Amino acid sequence: MHRALHRWAFVVAVALASAGSYAAGDVAWLPAAGDADIEHAFTQARAEKKPLLLYWGAKWCPPCNQLKATLFNRQDFIERSRHFVAVNIDGDLPGAQKLGTRFKVSGYPTLVLMNADGAEITRLPGEVDAPQVMQVLQLGLAGGRPVKAVLADARAGKPLSGAEWRMLSFYSWDTDEAQLVGAAERPGLLAELARSCPASEADSATRLMLKALADSDDGKGVKPDKALRAKVRGWLADAALTRRQMDVLVNFAPEITKALAPDGGAPRQALVSQLDAALRRLGDDGSLSRADRLAALLGRVELARIDMPKGERHPKIASPLLRQVREASARVDREITDGYERQAVISTAAHLLGQAGLWGESDALLKANLDKSHSPYYLMSHLGSNARKLGRKGEALGWYEQAYAKSEGPATRLQWGGAYVSALVELAPDDEARLEKAVSQVFHDAAGQAGAFDGRSVRSLMRIGDKLAAWNAGGKHDAVVSRLKGQLDGVCGKLNASDPQRGACEGVLRRAPKASA
Repeated sequence: MHRALHRWAFVVAVALASAGSYAAGDVAWLPAAGDADIEHAFTQARAEKKPLLLYWGAKWCPPCNQLKATLFNRQDFIERSRHFVAVNIDGDLPGAQKLGTRFKVSGYPTLVLMNADGAEITRLPGEVDAPQVMQVLQLGLAGGRPVKAVLADARAGKPLSGAEWRMLSFYSWDTDEAQLVGAAERPGLLAELARSCPASEADSATRLMLKALADSDDGKGVKPDKALRAKVRGWLADAALTRRQMDVLVNFAPEITKALAPDGGAPRQALVSQLDAALRRLGDDGSLSRADRLAALLGRVELARIDMPKGERHPKIASPLLRQVREASARVDREITDGYERQAVISTAAHLLGQAGLWGESDALLKANLDKSHSPYYLMSHLGSNARKLGRKGEALGWYEQAYAKSEGPATRLQWGGAYVSALVELAPDDEARLEKAVSQVFHDAAGQAGAFDGRSVRSLMRIGDKLAAWNAGGKHDAVVSRLKGQLDGVCGKLNASDPQRGACEGVLRRAPKASA
């Protein structure tokens, strides 16, 4: 499970395919399945002189489900929703992937606030807790300028308001899609902004610098000095400050540690100890959601693993910490009654147990929740991942196959099919028949979809193409790949020659041998 699971978090219920509105906790969401729906929403926004809030998500997405349980049902969010036009793009609606390309969103979830003319005001973060999300949303609703203009002024040394500095510090850089800055330049930019913040905006400066460190890739970004290390240690000792910066510390504790102490040794251990203490406080903070408290515990486990090999399956974790992992996982399983929260938090708990080396308990938790989940195929994939990590190839493939078979929704089908194919290439490369059958089924799924060669969907198919190319590197499987290419050529041939999807389709197996006549 990728750490991004704990970084992003927004959700709505599955959208209707029409352009009419529907209520989810009394928020009137307009489901968008194509350009016409979006234009209708912008027309409404202009007529009502309101900004537009666009949500991009999926039914199965754990962090999406987390916000369904903690933000969108809040009375203050419901009341605030009267001041914007709320649009939901469910990734499994027919034209959703094309809309994802249009708005430069690819990861679930993404939340974008735009003015009525379509300019982005900001992308909202999902990793902060709900009250902070509400504050950031209010900044955008209070006549905020587009973030691109705000950033340009900041880089030019022009004065910004306090609200604008907070908007930059809370901007969802993880879902920016390189619109403001490329990933490689991002740590330097964030550090530059942190240093430019006036003294009156200390919290914004702190957040920007912590994000810069979190994004520094084991010290390859920001180069820390003695003064910065001392400053961070001071931040970690401040309980109120760590609570305000909870999301960054909880989700990026190992990354921040490695950036500040890339050489390990005593300096790293001292920082680990201080970060662990901060995370322990956050884990005990009853004002945080279950998901955030569990993520704090996960951060502590990852700090305990920081000097172990990355792929260590049986880490040596101190007994008191193991006991807390077991107790916390059992507690959330016992206490959660909301289905959306369960989909989000049980996934985190299972990952936590695995990271602690408690694989049997992770499997048991996932299996016990299959019948309780509205998207059990997600948990099945997790079970496949557990088995794969432990070298149980047959079991892993069985779970991946089941997950694909049970998956629902056009884009989801292609994503889960791609995961199954990837597992087959890695774990059973000699089983040509099984692999051909799986890829053929995915291509069959794609043939029945209007947007199979847009957005996330085409990326799922491209990954299959890359896997097949690597699998057939020596030409050993030319016959299989040629048959599959023939099948896909038939799918591509039915697309209009002027449709960009046609070229994307033809590029899926670009390195495959020519199909036989």
